[in-house]
Amino acid sequence: MTMRAPLWLLVLVTFSGTMAMHIFVPALPVAGAALGASAASMQQTITLYVIGLALGQLIYGPVSDAVGRRPALLLGLSVYFCAGVMALLAPTLQWLLVARLLQALGGAAGIALGRAIVRDTAEPARVTRELALLNLLTLAGPGLAPILGAYLADHFGWRAIYVFLVAIGSAMLVCTWRLLPETNGQLRPLRVASIGRDYRQLLGHPGFAGYMLGGACITSALYPYLASVPYIVHGQMGLPISAIGWFAASTIVGASLGTFLTRRLSSRWPAERFLFLGAGLGLTMAATLLAFHAMGWLTPGWLLAITITMTFGAGLASPAALGSSLAVMPALAGSAAGLYGFGQMAMGAIGTLLVGHGDDPVVSCAVTQMCITGLALASFRMAHAYGAGAQR
Repeated sequence: MTMRAPLWLLVLVTFSGTMAMHIFVPALPVAGAALGASAASMQQTITLYVIGLALGQLIYGPVSDAVGRRPALLLGLSVYFCAGVMALLAPTLQWLLVARLLQALGGAAGIALGRAIVRDTAEPARVTRELALLNLLTLAGPGLAPILGAYLADHFGWRAIYVFLVAIGSAMLVCTWRLLPETNGQLRPLRVASIGRDYRQLLGHPGFAGYMLGGACITSALYPYLASVPYIVHGQMGLPISAIGWFAASTIVGASLGTFLTRRLSSRWPAERFLFLGAGLGLTMAATLLAFHAMGWLTPGWLLAITITMTFGAGLASPAALGSSLAVMPALAGSAAGLYGFGQMAMGAIGTLLVGHGDDPVVSCAVTQMCITGLALASFRMAHAYGAGAQR
């Protein structure tokens, strides 16, 4: 019988992966000036992190199915810690870019394996509740981390961000070494050919594909907002730059409320109710944003209300989508968690790319969100039609 893993430790390793992506954003101009790098060059530190986070999750899932969750997570956290030290000491932009890519490859372990460990150890009635908490960190990280990063960079310099990340990395490594038991009781041989076969098997299952794509879309629907909010709040509404961080942080409010409700009702409501309600709210709010802007009704207050309601929907649907996707093929839980995480990062990157087109940031944001949430709703309907392992 597998032992329970400390939930607080899984929360910490999950949060650290996404936090390191966004915590450095406010320091880009300062770090660029110190390293003699252009703004476009510094943006690569974020792009490479997204790429590393996406690709890393494809690796750790199948590796952990073969060698165990504990060794795979310890490996990832070791890479995360060493890359943080490398970034802290970076003398050039090239050095920093390599460090960021390695840090992302290490941080991906916490996101993918934290979910797989919950699926290994939690009773079926508790899977959605515990995954809801981990998923909240994926939603909250982009809103919370820039505030912390801005504070550290403003008061102590940009390298203080990496002092903080190194400290977090060392704490996670020690706690995982001492406290985390092995939770994978069904080890499978690791063969390169089998990894591709496992992923093809998962993607070929309409249930998993629907839950994964829908979950990736509903989670990443906030990325277009985060990419647009500086131009909307400061450029169009005329609010000070200092207000931007708080508008980004408002995403935490909605996501937290939605996750709280999911945790409370997951034992009484079927997963489909959370999925359809959350995706429907997201699509409705994206359309509302576009309509209010077209009629000249959009104010800072309405922008906050629409954003909080949309992320509330994401908080409702995301844990149910994740739990349902991991339940489709329990023997491939590690690979499924990695593939699911890859989908989230990939959709986030696509949403951020698409929102850059167009002259009006509100229109670009709303239209992109409508496409993403509409795809989420259609994907959930496809998965539900095949009755694939939805969890209550």
